[in-house]
Amino acid sequence: MTTVRDSNRIIEVDRLISAPPELVFKMLTEARHLDQWWGPDGFRTETHEMDFSVGGVWRYTMHGPDKDWPNWIRYKEITPPGRIAYDHGAEIGEPAWFEGTITLTSEGEGTRIAITLIFPTPEAREESMKFGAVEGGRQTLARLDAYVTAPLTQA
Repeated sequence: MTTVRDSNRIIEVDRLISAPPELVFKMLTEARHLDQWWGPDGFRTETHEMDFSVGGVWRYTMHGPDKDWPNWIRYKEITPPGRIAYDHGAEIGEPAWFEGTITLTSEGEGTRIAITLIFPTPEAREESMKFGAVEGGRQTLARLDAYVTAPLTQA
């Protein structure tokens, strides 16, 4: 089950994942894993470069049904296995669209993953909502859950 908390500048999506925090965190740190599940249904992620370190950049393209979407993430904080903070934008050299935080919390036999996006203005948040940010987030976390619980994922 996913829940959503939003205000005039924030979107948050979370899900209980059927795997321990250490394994879920690993799925966020390597391009070979991210390329398998990152993005909503019908999208494919292609990593061009990834430096998973504070100050490092993950540059990737999300190939959608109708369009390719360039993306970059610059990591601001990495605290294994519980937190990743980052700036997220489109084209390299352009300002970030939003600040993101991923938190992982042990919950029973699984992990509660929460993705929080903080936009610079309410209008920027609304634009993202028009593109289906909440449903896209739900689908992305569902894809993560399916991927992390599939056989051979842990390699």
